[in-house]
Amino acid sequence: MSSTPPRMAAVWCPDWPVSTVRAEHELDPDAPIAVLTANRVVACSHTARQQGIGRGLRRREAQGRCPELIVLPRNEAAEARAFEPILAAIETIAPGVEVGRPGLAAIGIKGPTRYFGGETAVLHALSRSIAEHTADVLIGVADGAFAAEQAARRGSIIPAGTSPDFLASLPVETIDEPELVDLLKRLGLRTLGSFAALPAADVQARFGPAGAWAHRQAGGIDARPIAGRRPPIEFEVSISFEPPLDRVDTIAFSARGAVEEFVSALAEHGLACTCFELIAQTDRGDETVRRWRHAGVLSAVDVTDRIRWQLEGWLSRRSDAVNAPRGPVTLLRLTPIETVPTGAHQRALWGGDGAGDERAHRALARVQTLLGHGSVATPVVSGGRGPAQRTRLIPWGDDRPGSEIAEQPWPGRLPSPAPSVILSPPRPVEVLDDSGRTVVVTERGIIPNPPARVTPGEAVQPSRVTAWAGPWPVDERWWDPESHQQLVRLQLVDATGRAYLVCFDVAQYRWFLEGIYD
Repeated sequence: MSSTPPRMAAVWCPDWPVSTVRAEHELDPDAPIAVLTANRVVACSHTARQQGIGRGLRRREAQGRCPELIVLPRNEAAEARAFEPILAAIETIAPGVEVGRPGLAAIGIKGPTRYFGGETAVLHALSRSIAEHTADVLIGVADGAFAAEQAARRGSIIPAGTSPDFLASLPVETIDEPELVDLLKRLGLRTLGSFAALPAADVQARFGPAGAWAHRQAGGIDARPIAGRRPPIEFEVSISFEPPLDRVDTIAFSARGAVEEFVSALAEHGLACTCFELIAQTDRGDETVRRWRHAGVLSAVDVTDRIRWQLEGWLSRRSDAVNAPRGPVTLLRLTPIETVPTGAHQRALWGGDGAGDERAHRALARVQTLLGHGSVATPVVSGGRGPAQRTRLIPWGDDRPGSEIAEQPWPGRLPSPAPSVILSPPRPVEVLDDSGRTVVVTERGIIPNPPARVTPGEAVQPSRVTAWAGPWPVDERWWDPESHQQLVRLQLVDATGRAYLVCFDVAQYRWFLEGIYD
């Protein structure tokens, strides 16, 4: 492979998810807006950024920083529909548009430069073509797609051969690999230039193929993966629909098996796809062609998502638009454009590509979007003295509390093991001494008369206590009258061998059954 990347122009629409929801909901241009996926900010408006909102921020924290923030779920299908006219406008300048995601596309400009008479002229032609669809767009030119995207974010033309110098001063966070970036920062590498200065052989040995790929990007050598190549035509997959289909969700569902076959066939030959071409045809011969590139390797879920995006944009075109479809879809054709050896961009730590985790994450995030923030919860071990306090349910996507909270000293905490059954709310229970009176606990946590009988659950006759442990007194939140509680816990074993956790409420002067041990 040549070490000199081709000259490319990147078209970038800043905050495209925000632009889409703003138009969809007819929001004020100056309104602070945040677009969320799984309760984390993935894009925000300029007004929101001025209030301290940024990508990766949790929903609650974002709303705490900006109470008037408008929070909306991400709609990738709407983003694809809105981006389709811009892609059609780019195609009037040059064919073979590579779509990174809705809001970002790139084209090779070797041919257009000759036709228009220079790179600046190509940018002017792109601007004029896109202007009627959106005014918020940036275009950049550089060597390779990665450098071109960074140039577009700054609205610059990087002279040929100087892309490595341009990239050198950019922060290492420019690489879209959070785990790798975190490791590089801990090693003291803060810029792409410092990362690119490392010997390629050492990077390959220390970080593997994925790190070597990022190293080539940082050095402006080539944005494409190492050993990327056009696979033979035998991996092309055609999907016919009989009868023709006109609904995007039906088409995506019907194509799911063929998409999995497409990915599996490559995997059987030790290959993974990083760029593919999708062709869709209608029963009247109308056709749409797009190339989709991914920063990593494309799983079946990724390919299906891009089928949805392309068809959402194409089938939603007005009837008077250029290349508007005039009938239902009869054919899809998937052609791999570039592949890498399997494992060159591994996602999961212990094998696999993490597709199962990704599908589960998307499903739970969708349910949460439909039903509300607290509709999907995850149990986590938390700090506390009682067993009920040591388990918390946090909304899906929120940060989990650190283990140090659970490991902090909690005076009065029950020793392990915890009860296997926790009753919520606790049930009233009788704990009696030998004389048949209720067992009491003094203010110093002393039990003058030990427990002799217990009446748990629905039992009518008391059961004899054969062993007991405790007490574990708790006097917490004394400064807050509403939440203050003074409790004493005991562990009891009755004659049948069953063990119970009972709790004496000093204020109510009553015993409660809080848990049952196996």
